Amino acid sequence: MTRFENVTRICGGSGLPEGGCAADGLAAGLFVSDFTAPGAVSSTAENGSETAPASAGTLAMPLELDKALSALDSPEYTILPGFCDVHVHFREPGFSYKETIRSGSLAAARGGYTAVCPMPNLKPVPDSAEHMLKELELIRRQAVIDVLPYASITVNEEGAALSDMEALAKDAVAFSDDGHGVQDDEMMRAAMLRAKSLNKMIVAHCEINSLLHGGYIHDGAYAAAHGHAGISSESEWGQIARDVKLSEETGCAYHVCHISTKESVEIIREAKARGVNVTCETGPHYLVMDENDLQEDGRFKMNPPLRSSEDRKALLEGLLDGTIDCIATDHAPHSAEEKSRGLKGSAMGIVGLETAFPVLYTKLVRPGILSMERLLEALFTTPRKRFQIPAGSCDFSIWDLKHPYVIDPDEFLSKGHATPFAGWEVYGRCLLTVHNGKVVYLDPAVLRG
Repeated sequence: MTRFENVTRICGGSGLPEGGCAADGLAAGLFVSDFTAPGAVSSTAENGSETAPASAGTLAMPLELDKALSALDSPEYTILPGFCDVHVHFREPGFSYKETIRSGSLAAARGGYTAVCPMPNLKPVPDSAEHMLKELELIRRQAVIDVLPYASITVNEEGAALSDMEALAKDAVAFSDDGHGVQDDEMMRAAMLRAKSLNKMIVAHCEINSLLHGGYIHDGAYAAAHGHAGISSESEWGQIARDVKLSEETGCAYHVCHISTKESVEIIREAKARGVNVTCETGPHYLVMDENDLQEDGRFKMNPPLRSSEDRKALLEGLLDGTIDCIATDHAPHSAEEKSRGLKGSAMGIVGLETAFPVLYTKLVRPGILSMERLLEALFTTPRKRFQIPAGSCDFSIWDLKHPYVIDPDEFLSKGHATPFAGWEVYGRCLLTVHNGKVVYLDPAVLRG
């Protein structure tokens, strides 16, 4: 049997699905005994960068791989494809105290991801080929998985002038001003026309600034009861309604970031029924939490905020019926100090790469709310297909789905530790992640036996 021959049954020759979910059948579990163990795999990245020690739960040393696979050769463990997250923040260049390409990609590997797309709210913003080159060089030196960056829609994400989209197109996975909504209708129309001419997608953070009113959590019952300023739902869905009309008018492929309201779901559902070329994502936290779960702690603060229970239910319905195409973490690390100022004063954003699958599997799949197949479509098949991101020649991860554990942010490989899931008991521990036939994450407990 050739090296990793059976892995191609999961990933496919190109990594893109052929006639449905490339991960079909994985809900029943494939096991390490289905695979031929490779020989030694180098722990040094092709770019020559130094690797972290295996004891830190990052890269396995060459002689450890056979031992790891042997230890995992059991029906106790399940093999899944390498996930793809089309919405992360790796903070470099400009904010390496929050996260680096290195720490972010290692965190992704620990969460079973082998491809991620970092957003352009950086310093400098990748709004020109020169600025993009800075990020690409960091990726080349530091990334342990595929890291495919966005370029900005507008210069410095300020909404006043289009970025150099022609020069950026060859290196950008898509165009986004994430962190900011494009406020001007004509600017967004011009961006969509330019993106369409370049065969690129517009990926939008939808937020109408005039409707924010200084809010920082959902404008709902919790905000009213605790004296907090609220963010209206219309600030999100109002801009989505504008953008789907512009997408319909221009023919531009359009993807909506992190939807959180019931109105957003319905607008996108109706647009799809009309044939508009629109897709969308939501985050794990919006599917399993709502404003009733809020605490006076910065780890519960993100943008968009946790909405009402009705919104959460509408998001679940949208995921089940295919209105919501992808689940993306919006992994947004900050320093401990930036997240220590409570709901009002803390920075917006939580980390999510290392908790996404365990939380979704525990809260949605195990209770029978969502099938494993549908979850894998949202984490693997659809994001790769929509964003044209092939899987590596041999990408997979091995999971323990049977034994619970407690989420402990001190174990994260991300620099950011702010998560609303701290202390949750979950099922689904990633034991091994392989990208392009190389081990990029190994749980240190595997080698300890």
